[in-house]
Amino acid sequence: MTPSQLIAFLHALKLGDLEALSAKLREAEGACRDLERPDLAACVEEAAAALRLADLKTYRRKLETVVSRLGHLR
Repeated sequence: MTPSQLIAFLHALKLGDLEALSAKLREAEGACRDLERPDLAACVEEAAAALRLADLKTYRRKLETVVSRLGHLR
């Protein structure tokens, strides 16, 4: 997945079924690792942990951080 594709993928994540959302976050984490960005993968992992704890503020902030950093990779 290219950085642009990953940004679009992350923007498309909406709150809904926790299992489906968790699967998409794992996919995004893998895509970050494929881009050789373990720092971003860790940030996606932190977003997933925040979601499991129902900490939506941290969840959104972590995803926004990943999207912002990916934007600089284009």
